[in-house]
Amino acid sequence: MILMKDIVREGDPVLRTRAEELTFPLTPEDRQLADDMLQYLINSQNPEIAEKYNLRGGIGLAANQVNSLKRMFALHLEDEKGELISFVAVNPRIVSHSVEQTYLTSGEGCLSVDRAIPGYVPRYARITAKFHTVDGEEKKMRLNGLSAIAFQHELDHLNGVMFFDRINDKEPFAEIENATPYER
Repeated sequence: MILMKDIVREGDPVLRTRAEELTFPLTPEDRQLADDMLQYLINSQNPEIAEKYNLRGGIGLAANQVNSLKRMFALHLEDEKGELISFVAVNPRIVSHSVEQTYLTSGEGCLSVDRAIPGYVPRYARITAKFHTVDGEEKKMRLNGLSAIAFQHELDHLNGVMFFDRINDKEPFAEIENATPYER
């Protein structure tokens, strides 16, 4: 079980390192890592389990956040329609995106960052993503709103990019051109 002590924190070089592509079939260790990452998110959203194990709530977790430079991340959240989006993406990529942008009005947070960093993080409002499941099946998925934002946040991790790298240094709350704010 992944606990907060297992999550790499801001400043660790692994968070600034591009993760490596995985090959199929996945090793038993990589499959276990995928299961553990998704289970952390599920546990962190359960108030009783989160309190018992002192877990910070999260909707996404990338492998390099648990000190593994593998191109995989887990997402677990509800979309705008209240439908559960819960999967592990192996070798994920964005194949197309909207011109329109969005950003969380409350700003983004991260399990690897123990401080609040104010500012808007520009993201594509809609994306089409491709990735493989842990069984090697290719998936294509259209995401928008919070699920698109979360996918982009985790994909950034796999590329060694932190969310605050995208915040305007001079004006963190500057209006983002061609963007619709997203309220969470």
